[in-house]
Amino acid sequence: MAATILAIASDGLARDVARTAALYPRDGRRDLTGADLDRYRGAGVLWCRRPDGIPQKAAAAWLVADPSLVVLNAHNFRNRQLEVTRLVADCYFQIGGRNYDFLPDSLRLGTAPDARRLHITDDWAILRLAQPAEAGPQPLPEAPSLATGDMALPVVMVSPGGHENYRGPSSLERCTIHRIDPPSEDAIRRVRHDCNDGYGGSGSGLFDEAGRLIALQSASLSMNARHAFDIEFHYGSALLIEGELLEALRASVAQVRSPPR
Repeated sequence: MAATILAIASDGLARDVARTAALYPRDGRRDLTGADLDRYRGAGVLWCRRPDGIPQKAAAAWLVADPSLVVLNAHNFRNRQLEVTRLVADCYFQIGGRNYDFLPDSLRLGTAPDARRLHITDDWAILRLAQPAEAGPQPLPEAPSLATGDMALPVVMVSPGGHENYRGPSSLERCTIHRIDPPSEDAIRRVRHDCNDGYGGSGSGLFDEAGRLIALQSASLSMNARHAFDIEFHYGSALLIEGELLEALRASVAQVRSPPR
């Protein structure tokens, strides 16, 4: 079993976190530029309304394969015990300066119907927009040809929602995947990386050197602890876009593009 999510990156409760903090002593994050958004298409932000009705930035989210399909983390709507924490109807997707409502009944979660806990490798969700976004999506990812085990794979973490411990509204950082765990829930593997993360940064995309989206950030251990990277005790966790997530994306694209009867 993959480790249960220990530190949800989209938790908006830690408002007292110093904005100059980071997970590691090294912090190479910088603001996203227009050129970055052209290269890493589909980068958007999930916003959700608080009980008082005020919108609040929640996490990163991505248009993938079609202008009406959004991929993000399941923990935006469920906690570790799979209790409902947000309703889809209370949230919307923002990209290119425009807001788009979701189809409330379109939520597909990575967790199995009989699951009792939310884990790193089933921490994914797919939603449909009520109308296609006027923005280009990420291409449909290919199954990553990466071996399980230890490695030093250069990646770029793109965080369109930014981090609460970073000064800017969005960020990009070059960092490294150090290990890919064996497959677990949904036949998906967890990657352990040294990319700086912070509250609000869940759903950030990990891209390979060719600019392909390969993984989705889920959680980090000891958020904002500012310790050196440790493969066992202090690392970031992302789920590879493979297994049931990739199959669900393919099925969703086929459904969206099927002509009505």
